[in-house]
Amino acid sequence: MTSAASTPRLTLAVICGGKSPEHPVSVVSARSILREADPARFEVVPFGITRGGMWLTPDETRARLARVEAGETDDLGSEEPRGFFASPEVLVALAAVDVVFPIVHGPTGEDGTLQGFLELAGKPYVGSGVGASALGMDKEQMRGAFAQAGIPQPRYAVLRDDDAREPAADLLRDIEGEIGYPCFVKPANGGSSLGVSKAKTREDLLDAVAHAARFDRKVLVEAAMTGREVECAVLGNAHPQPSPLGQIVPRAEFYSYEAKYADDSTELTVPAPIPAATAERVQRYALDAFRALDCAGLARVDFFVDPPDSVQIIEVNTLPGFTPISMYPRLWQEAGVTYPALISRLVDLALDRFEEARAHA
Repeated sequence: MTSAASTPRLTLAVICGGKSPEHPVSVVSARSILREADPARFEVVPFGITRGGMWLTPDETRARLARVEAGETDDLGSEEPRGFFASPEVLVALAAVDVVFPIVHGPTGEDGTLQGFLELAGKPYVGSGVGASALGMDKEQMRGAFAQAGIPQPRYAVLRDDDAREPAADLLRDIEGEIGYPCFVKPANGGSSLGVSKAKTREDLLDAVAHAARFDRKVLVEAAMTGREVECAVLGNAHPQPSPLGQIVPRAEFYSYEAKYADDSTELTVPAPIPAATAERVQRYALDAFRALDCAGLARVDFFVDPPDSVQIIEVNTLPGFTPISMYPRLWQEAGVTYPALISRLVDLALDRFEEARAHA
């Protein structure tokens, strides 16, 4: 790895916003990166995407971020796209940057779409590539990768299209027999617990499936897990490292979108108070999951742990929230890695991965 002292100052693009309901989370993360990135190493240039999908120039993005900073709004606007190539000034500005930190959450941001664009543009970027990003967004495909890697996970079923819109009685009976109650219902593609519900009865299940189907054509139904919700941050490329563990203790019934971003009663305990041997198992499974999806750079891996024996994986988040109080940077702070140093390390990993890909071209 090249040290910051010997590296010329880099132009770092931070892409944020996007069409996902997680747009405000992305904006908060981007503001943190803009504020905390080492000015001796980086000239940080923001590129915003409105809720409607329109790309903004750096100057437009700075102006809208200033409104967010002033408390006037929590987003970058809602204009519909004029068509990406109808904004050549954005393309020109993006072509001039050295490396990209895409912090756009949800579909079209962390599902491989934006990563594919950056691949075509020939720009190194922070985080996983197209394939891993797509797997990390689709919970059905992700769980298939977990199964192949032998990582313990809860029982689950997937409803799609007509079955998700109006599940038949025999399908509901199969789910009740195989999964049982209580169970969790969630969109197969999505993040920040949006569209997630807990079902305890047939009526709950119908309502939960209908709610999740508003967010995606595929709906995942999984058995409820018991124990402690524990998270592990992973950092690296070919030789990833696990962080200390953190525990989530929501005051609500589960770690919902509101519990993550609006309810300050949720407790985040770092390090997680679990036995050392169990923590080592979680860290090992976190690395197994990172490799099973072929992730790069960063990921946060979530588990339910019921000591001493039960460890079950929930999911891999290939582009976790990146505010200074988000779990991913908090876990690395516990390991002695500051927020600015973490940004630098992730950029180094992006550049290393880009050079390795060029060597194999």
